[in-house]
Amino acid sequence: MREKVDRNFYKILFSIAIPIAVQSFITSLLNLIDVFMISSLDTASIGGVSIANKIFFLLNLFLFGTNSGAAILASQYFGKKDFQSIRKVLGISLILGVGGSLIVSLGAIFIPEVIITYFAPNEPAMISEGGKYLRIIGFSYIFTSITFSYSFLLRSTHNAKLPMVITVGAIIINTFFNWVLIFGKLGAPALGVEGAAIATVVARTFECLILVYFVYKFRLALAGKLSEIFKFTRAFFKHYIGAVGFVILNEVVWSLGVTGYSFVYGRMGEVVTASMAITQPIEQLSFVAFFGLCNACGVMLGNLLGANEKEKAIQYAKKFLFLVTAISVILSVVILLSSSFIANLFNVDPVVKKNVVNCLIVFSLYIPFKVLNMLIIVGVLRSGGDTFASLMIDLFGVWGIGIPMAIFGGLYLKLDIQFVYAMILIEEVVKLILCLFRYHSKKWVKNIVVNSPT
Repeated sequence: MREKVDRNFYKILFSIAIPIAVQSFITSLLNLIDVFMISSLDTASIGGVSIANKIFFLLNLFLFGTNSGAAILASQYFGKKDFQSIRKVLGISLILGVGGSLIVSLGAIFIPEVIITYFAPNEPAMISEGGKYLRIIGFSYIFTSITFSYSFLLRSTHNAKLPMVITVGAIIINTFFNWVLIFGKLGAPALGVEGAAIATVVARTFECLILVYFVYKFRLALAGKLSEIFKFTRAFFKHYIGAVGFVILNEVVWSLGVTGYSFVYGRMGEVVTASMAITQPIEQLSFVAFFGLCNACGVMLGNLLGANEKEKAIQYAKKFLFLVTAISVILSVVILLSSSFIANLFNVDPVVKKNVVNCLIVFSLYIPFKVLNMLIIVGVLRSGGDTFASLMIDLFGVWGIGIPMAIFGGLYLKLDIQFVYAMILIEEVVKLILCLFRYHSKKWVKNIVVNSPT
């Protein structure tokens, strides 16, 4: 019996986690390629684009909150075999996502320099370059929000391969047009950061339209009529907000905190901003396997809880904790040993390169803490709708520890960036203690769709 359970566990895990991890890897690799290409221009371009991308980072986390929260419901409805409710969840997600992205797009298109100035008030070169990039990239946000909604809910219904394949195509398009438009290849003008922005808009538009097309072509679970997707009762909307509201708030609170870190980095100068612009995409690339595992955990546990198989959900959660801990320790050692090699891949000033090496060393030491927090919050607690506890843990970690540490170390003590970064990451240690306490309480083991409205 044990062998059968184990075999089934890994079969489902790989079918969900591998496509998500590959998709995340390719997306993170694209960000790294963007930085790599732009790094050949100048430090102001790197810093300006990095700050402009913080705006997308905020939107990205709002969309992640909306759709990962929706995925909680969708995964439990999938376990219950209630496909009509899954389509209603998609409809609400699209309304919230497109609405939020429209607001951000208007700001990015019409007042980009004002937004960039907020992060780097004394860096006119970064403001100019970041403003050029942000004004164009803002046109991609609505398409990105639609892609998010379909991708997340497809994963909840065990259809993770389609978004992965389409994202691969989008990345190829983005990279090609980056090469052509940034550097002026094949007779095109050399547009610098504006070329990078145009390439991203083209790729994101392609990704969105092709994904929706194939959802309907293959008649997948999300391929409902507009009347099925957007016709939901007030009671159903309240049920959605009850499950998703704290997740959205969680991501907004956390993203504002992370933006606060960027606020501090921007005031520490152009060199620090450029250093973190290189360090952070490397971090994201390091986490792609765990992103797949955490999302697979949420889907698998949600399916089991929706089907009232609570003991099996607890058993699966233990397996995920063991697996993620082992892999994170290995990754920590790899990053630690390869930090100098990674930094040397970038054509940047020696002081920026030195900062990147030091920050990667700090990052490597905290990897197990960050990854386990991600698994417990995103994969375990949210799978059973324990979203308020997740919110409180993140709220205390970022605003009670991380932000005060950043301000104290970066602006008051004026320490080097690696020491400020190490102080910020203390929050991960404290959060892990709180996460483990909540995990062992088993208060997350709940079926939240058993009596849901229609």
